[in-house]
Amino acid sequence: MISRGREAAPPELGVVIPTLDEEETLPFLLEDLDALPVSVEVVVADGGSRDRTLEAARKRGARTVRTSAGRGRQMNAGARTLASPWILFLHSDSRLPSETRDALLGWLRSPVSTEAAHFTFRLDRDGLWWSLIERSQRIRQRLTGLTYGDQGLLISRTRYEAVGGFPEIPVMEDVEVVRRLRRDGGLDRIGAPLITSARRYEREGAVRACLRNLGLILLYFLSVQPDRLARWYRPRSG
Repeated sequence: MISRGREAAPPELGVVIPTLDEEETLPFLLEDLDALPVSVEVVVADGGSRDRTLEAARKRGARTVRTSAGRGRQMNAGARTLASPWILFLHSDSRLPSETRDALLGWLRSPVSTEAAHFTFRLDRDGLWWSLIERSQRIRQRLTGLTYGDQGLLISRTRYEAVGGFPEIPVMEDVEVVRRLRRDGGLDRIGAPLITSARRYEREGAVRACLRNLGLILLYFLSVQPDRLARWYRPRSG
């Protein structure tokens, strides 16, 4: 049930969705969030959309904030408007199937001591090739301990503030905040899928996109500055 600000007490869960020209994908995610059996307030943090993203957000009862483009900056701006004890950060092209909504509710009812968690990565396409991409992502996660923003981040306000929120850098804001969380208290995994769009793989070519992602994260670990990495990766804010 998406809150429209009528409750006397803050909603149990706040959701922040960074967007940039996402009028086509955003309504589906908002529909999923509306089916959550908890009090939810959704904030769409827009980085300068030129389409009807903001109109789509308001139509579904979400609040909107505007800021300059950049996922880290947008997510921090959205989080500052919330008073909920838990915050869920999601990309606009993600989907929460019923099993994931149930798992999310279960985790909120009995959160682990880390007070932070991500979901399992899954693409919205079927077939051997897409399964191989999902498997390679799981292998990379086991080897590095890192997750990307398309796996979501559910975090208590206390821990979010303790790690300083998201770094406001051009790319790798998700990788950096996960590194901080793992260094200071850990990060749990919710064993249910957050389904993400395969559109970037389709648009850029799956092999090229996978190799580029791997190369960028290796360069980031080698201390190449995000401003330089952004030349090879132009992120969408949703």
